[in-house]
Amino acid sequence: MLNSFFDLAALAELSRIHCVGICAVLVPSNLLATLATMVLTAIARSPWQRWMSAGIASLLAVAMVLHVWTWFAIGVVRVPTFVLLALASLCLGLNAWAVFDPQTFVKLYRWGEIQVRVKSGE
Repeated sequence: MLNSFFDLAALAELSRIHCVGICAVLVPSNLLATLATMVLTAIARSPWQRWMSAGIASLLAVAMVLHVWTWFAIGVVRVPTFVLLALASLCLGLNAWAVFDPQTFVKLYRWGEIQVRVKSGE
């Protein structure tokens, strides 16, 4: 029943046909959504805001992973597929870290902030 309604082969083919457009949307939106999660965590916003931002960023990262897997499924193993997979994995990891352990994330941010001030001579 589900297979006749939801044709995965056709969806994967559509993903491969429109690869440039999909990547042109997913890469910057994934980076911006993950950056938003990091900023919301660094400035200690409410957990609800962090969860929403991380949820959106994670959905974008999962979409990128699924898109890359359509290429792996037909045997295309090239540098761009690994770069996109690494980017999506990094974004997923950063979002999980910001949501599940925000204290250490904020400590790292504060440490980096202090290092920048020391280097600039403030």
